[in-house]
Amino acid sequence: MYTTLLAAAFALRGANAWGTLGHETVAFIAQHYVSNHTAAWAQSILSNDSASYLAGVATWADSYRYTAEGKFSAPFHYIDAEDSPPTSCNVDFERDCGSEGCVVSAIANYTTRVQAANVSAEQRDYALRFLVHFIGDITQPLHDEALEVGGNDIDVTFNGTATNLHHIWDTNMPEELRGGYSLKDAAAWAVNLTAEIDSGVYQNQTASWVAGLDVNDAKATALRWATDANAFVCSVVLPDGEAAINGTETYPAYYDSAIGTIEVQIAKAGVRLAAWLDALAAGNKTVAHAYAGRRSLPVDVSGREFLPEPRELSVAKLKRAAIGWGCGHQH
Repeated sequence: MYTTLLAAAFALRGANAWGTLGHETVAFIAQHYVSNHTAAWAQSILSNDSASYLAGVATWADSYRYTAEGKFSAPFHYIDAEDSPPTSCNVDFERDCGSEGCVVSAIANYTTRVQAANVSAEQRDYALRFLVHFIGDITQPLHDEALEVGGNDIDVTFNGTATNLHHIWDTNMPEELRGGYSLKDAAAWAVNLTAEIDSGVYQNQTASWVAGLDVNDAKATALRWATDANAFVCSVVLPDGEAAINGTETYPAYYDSAIGTIEVQIAKAGVRLAAWLDALAAGNKTVAHAYAGRRSLPVDVSGREFLPEPRELSVAKLKRAAIGWGCGHQH
């Protein structure tokens, strides 16, 4: 099982949401801020006390979704907001979360599962890995947007290389900024961003990033995070609409306009992940006993109790289903 996942990880390196660099940086930021108790709690669940215990699993969910066992989790990496950028950006859970689940329902589900006493050690491990990844995913604006499959079908070039809008947000622009995507690159970026959080340009923003955070209402918290990121689709990602960027070169002018938002979103995800894990590790029993009275957790790990009511698939959802519920083209 883990040999298969390792092979998948190498095949997909640089092809993950936020890219390997982004997800690992989010995890390193979280490692910097979690309490000692939280670090011990997470290390125990993951059976890993290394210096990269969260960063080392930050992209696991992207590899796992391409396995036979994990293909059910493909829809959990995004929520397809069927809004109308750049005129209107908004997220509506009932409208936008697909029938198979979305990143909002997944965060709610795995928040419950990581605390539940009656799940296996393996499933608790998986739940924590999912949370580390999905709290990163939900801060990437195009993971909260339906237009052209989250920008995957908006063709652009970046520094002369043909790609798509989703890919440059995930990978090209962060790697251009940092000059690579290794674990060492991620650790160095995290050091830079934590300095800005502690005493730099983000110092006065961080309280707002975790305002209203509530592990007892994970779905509502995650929806606020999705809404926050989605707003950048109108203001930064597509400020002049799809037609203005389709087929264009995005370096350096577009890159210069967007890279600051990428940095703040990576920093934001790291701070939120740390606060979320601290709240979980503190032993809040409300979520842990969400299944009180049941003899065991349901076998279905999709979190169906968190899903919207069944409805006819929209054009956007049909388009997503046509490519297999993945994150679009393998970016």
